[in-house]
Amino acid sequence: MKTQTKSKKVNKAWLHDHVNDTYVKLAQKEGYRARAAYKLKEIDETLKLIRPGQLVVDLGATPGAWSQYVRRKFVGSGTAAAGALNGTIIALDVLPMEPIEGVTFIQGDFREDVVLARLRGLIGGRPVDVVISDMAPNLSGIESSDAARMEHLVELAVDFAQNHLTPNGALVVKVFHGSGHAQLTDLFKKTFRVVKPIKPKASRYRSSETFLVGVGLKNSGVVAEKGS
Repeated sequence: MKTQTKSKKVNKAWLHDHVNDTYVKLAQKEGYRARAAYKLKEIDETLKLIRPGQLVVDLGATPGAWSQYVRRKFVGSGTAAAGALNGTIIALDVLPMEPIEGVTFIQGDFREDVVLARLRGLIGGRPVDVVISDMAPNLSGIESSDAARMEHLVELAVDFAQNHLTPNGALVVKVFHGSGHAQLTDLFKKTFRVVKPIKPKASRYRSSETFLVGVGLKNSGVVAEKGS
């Protein structure tokens, strides 16, 4: 009974913080599906990653806030106004996602070969400019197990980036401080010419969540297009 009472208190505290959260209110006002949009917004405004005309792949996309942000950059007005997209967005998640105009969505598990094959089919051999990944495993509370599953997802994202990014492309992934974080940072440093860890203001201060950004592959599997 004490455990249940404590759990209820935690849930009430989280709900109170959520309802009164500045970014939650801002997302509601500006039409984003989740406050997570402002995490990508800060990363992008800091590093200037996303530009009209690009091919962007959004991994772990549901509910779609990151795809919404990219779409608005492609429309060029910074608003939700309808208009032809100057760019391509392919989103993927194991969970369903409500449609977003101009965004191609695949429902499936990124860890499965058949799903990766569908994604590659949609890319159609075109080099990807930016891969953004908000993927995270369902956390069990067992640190070593959770760290291993998170590390696996990040490694898959890095492998995908190595095989599909343009030589000067960028990968953004969510990671957690703690077990395995140093290894993932080392992996990024081996893979990318520039590596930036970023803790956006929209990431709750109590959360161990942070993001790693890699720009420019050291060894690209994609041949640069003429003029790029």
